[in-house]
Amino acid sequence: MTLTPDAPSPSPQLEWVTCPHPEGQHRMAYWRWGDANARHLVVCAHGLTRQGRDFDRLAQALVAQSPEPVQVICPDVVGRGRSEWLSEPALYQIPQYAGDMLAMLGQIQYQLGADKPLQALDWVGTSMGGLIGMLLAGQPGLPLPAPIRRLVLNDVGPAIAWGSVQRMQSYVGQYGQFRDLDEAAAALWSLSTGFGPVPADVWREMSVHMLRPGSDGAVTLHYDPAIGVPVRAMTPEAAAAGEATLWALYDQIQAKTLLIRGQDSDLLTPETATAMTERGPRAQLDTWPGFGHAPTLTGDDQIAVVAKFLLGD
Repeated sequence: MTLTPDAPSPSPQLEWVTCPHPEGQHRMAYWRWGDANARHLVVCAHGLTRQGRDFDRLAQALVAQSPEPVQVICPDVVGRGRSEWLSEPALYQIPQYAGDMLAMLGQIQYQLGADKPLQALDWVGTSMGGLIGMLLAGQPGLPLPAPIRRLVLNDVGPAIAWGSVQRMQSYVGQYGQFRDLDEAAAALWSLSTGFGPVPADVWREMSVHMLRPGSDGAVTLHYDPAIGVPVRAMTPEAAAAGEATLWALYDQIQAKTLLIRGQDSDLLTPETATAMTERGPRAQLDTWPGFGHAPTLTGDDQIAVVAKFLLGD
């Protein structure tokens, strides 16, 4: 079957970057909105089982509202969307993802040219995408084309509630085939009510990009089921050790930081959010009633908060 939204919408440019991993290399896809020659770059990184087209509405708004040329880059993290799958499931973890982003950013700077260095690099990260952003922003000496200037952490912090990890362990990689887009969208929504109020037409539009053709005209989810292997292997002890590392990274972040928290989030606790305003970059906290984990950043009011933070003085 053909997976298309009900109404045509502007399309981003699909590009690829070759990234190394311990067993060889793989290709990661990324989507570009805006001016490929712009020296203001905003990267939007998605959550665990999502993909880069989640940010279509935000990206279009940033391009339209920016007073200066901007390009918005939305990667499909390896194993998701149009990106290739890894043969070793254990590699589906934040260090590999961060390395892939460095390769992507290096390619983008190369395309701009040595005489046109980036003037501003901003990062919007939802859940897993926020963890990647914390690693890149909080680790001095990484070969970034420019320091991360502004960082948006969408419902994620250094401490992740164990109950949320258990919830992810119960569903990540556990999927089959669906008869059509509508059945798949309904199944996805049953796992995504924490995203908050999303109009049905917007959810259907988002769901198109979550699917790939299956067999006999059916559809299936876009991501490699093996991304769930490291998640299911996580233990409370390993999570605690990872939390200590993430706090150390967070404390080194120099970027101006906006922390968005869904008031009903089961991943980012109020205590962690408060601590994030008191240490490290002392994030500006914006708590959104009616949302859990994690806001989609698709509504006009949600987009306005992010656009003001990224495009304001």
